[in-house]
Amino acid sequence: MIMVYFDGLCEPKNPGGIATYGLLIYLDGDKVHEDAKVVGEGSQMSNNYAEYAGLCASLRWLIENGLRGERITIHSDSRLLVNQMRGLWRCHGGLYVEKFIEARELAKRFDKISFAWIPRELNEADALSRRAYEEYCRTKGIEPKYMAKRRA
Repeated sequence: MIMVYFDGLCEPKNPGGIATYGLLIYLDGDKVHEDAKVVGEGSQMSNNYAEYAGLCASLRWLIENGLRGERITIHSDSRLLVNQMRGLWRCHGGLYVEKFIEARELAKRFDKISFAWIPRELNEADALSRRAYEEYCRTKGIEPKYMAKRRA
């Protein structure tokens, strides 16, 4: 069984900030992949774009590593993403539409995939998305700022 955790953020403003994601992939309880990246910066970035970029990166890694036939559970603290990927909510537009379409097409390539909402406190990838943001800020010589206090 494969468990995927990912998270995206856009700071210090949403939309229009610095968008990053973090992801973790476990196979039978063992971590097999970890990644944290900056998606982009500026007016076309949003937290939903970053969330979907993290999902797409996770799905592409699973495909590239021949794991399409495994039972996969995707964990996210984004109700929007989980409910859209389950087909319960429609995508009405927004900065993330292109990534939503990409994620939906990638997900069709899996035999046994499910999506589960989890609270942020249980999302192991939350710290990775923050780390990517903070490292990016350091490379640019700016102080990382957050819109609101996040739980540690």
